[in-house]
Amino acid sequence: MSENRGIILLAATPIGNAGDASERLRTALEKSDLIAAEDTRKALALAARLGVAIKSDLISFHEHNEHARKQMLIEAARSGKTVLVISDAGMPVVSDPGYGLVGAAATAGVHVTVLPGPSAVLTALVLSGLPSDRFSFEGFLPRKSGQIKQRLSELAQAQRTMIFFESAKRVHDSLALMVEIFGAKRPACLCRELTKTYEEAVRADLGTLVEYTEGEVLGEICIVVGPAPATAKGDTNDLAGDVLELAALGVKLKDAAAYVAKKNGVRKNDLYQAALAAKDGK
Repeated sequence: MSENRGIILLAATPIGNAGDASERLRTALEKSDLIAAEDTRKALALAARLGVAIKSDLISFHEHNEHARKQMLIEAARSGKTVLVISDAGMPVVSDPGYGLVGAAATAGVHVTVLPGPSAVLTALVLSGLPSDRFSFEGFLPRKSGQIKQRLSELAQAQRTMIFFESAKRVHDSLALMVEIFGAKRPACLCRELTKTYEEAVRADLGTLVEYTEGEVLGEICIVVGPAPATAKGDTNDLAGDVLELAALGVKLKDAAAYVAKKNGVRKNDLYQAALAAKDGK
């Protein structure tokens, strides 16, 4: 480690399999002057699994104390110390503490670097088999149903693959809302217990995943959702006939448009307007 100037190291930790720990992480755990861990008990347990003895100061650094402690970590690095920052699993900053620290350290002129390694986000993306040329990490969805619907509606037409974190208790309800907003036929993948003994990747459409999660679901979960299908004007014009057929059977035009749009993964309003135009003979 550097003896002449301090540094802050942000290190990825295993997301399940301890064998994924890098040699750089092992060295940093053993030789850093100060370790800031999301959970100190888990940090000690990780070191024990890796056969590394933590001899430096070990403090907690989580979402509730990050603001209060980031300046202390910056001052430690300024004084010439090597400061290691780790989360419970995966990469700090990505849905874990560290974002505020990096920004503050950059402003203070403190050197920051990353020890790359395991990431649930990238692991799920690669394992999903969905397009990876454009993707985004959307984190956890809000807790309230109305807020979830608003967030998903904002993402409904995104032309990129999206990765979500979700709890086992909420995954079924969240998938059901995705079906409502994205459509049942949108390709997706449910990734569970990544890199662990019971790792599972269920590649299917969202409608199938809703059925799959009706029973008990265990473990840590990532949901990967494929890009929205291209909504060329011809697509909605072709589907307008299906809407009018339902309307002829007595279904309200808006309800018919909503049903066909959900089934085919197109925008409800676009299809409704196309059906109106077709009905008027335009």
